[in-house]
Amino acid sequence: MKIVIIDYGAGNIQSIQFAIKRLGFDAILSKDPNEILQADKVIFPGVGEASSAMKMLIESGLNELIPTLTQPVLGICLGMQLMCNYSEEGQTKGLGIFDVDVIKFSNAVKVPQMGWNTIFNLNSKLFETINEKEYMYLVHSFYVPNTNLAIATTNYEVNYASALQRNNFYGVQFHPEKSGKWGEKILNNFLNL
Repeated sequence: MKIVIIDYGAGNIQSIQFAIKRLGFDAILSKDPNEILQADKVIFPGVGEASSAMKMLIESGLNELIPTLTQPVLGICLGMQLMCNYSEEGQTKGLGIFDVDVIKFSNAVKVPQMGWNTIFNLNSKLFETINEKEYMYLVHSFYVPNTNLAIATTNYEVNYASALQRNNFYGVQFHPEKSGKWGEKILNNFLNL
């Protein structure tokens, strides 16, 4: 199986690579469109700020390529947010894969949300054998409001979409590569889709 992690300068890519290695697979880092198109599975990571990450995607032309992919694609954290229409972070136009906007938590809660929180309302093969209210590791100040694209929900100030799915595109707000055995199980489920 050929697994490609999109390398565009805004990723937590090493920890993802290590997690995939622990599952018995190798993942290559690439920004080469042909390499990405030939992959069986594509992981779209993201750490940092939305507008600068989007700028790097545009400079590499990957903003055009990613929405056309037909194999399973997993966006992680900022990667998931960039797959949405728009983010309030830096007033950023996203890739438009998920028809929803990303908004900021209010000042009523500590931002960023950092640490462990539960996922529930699980509704996808991505969460096969994962229990409701399992804990995942999150670090984020912006979130996707609940939507019919949600395949998992988390509560922090409000119930929000902590995972999304549309066709072959999946997104998770949490970091499966930092979420212990259950996070690795989610990665494994993705590789087995």
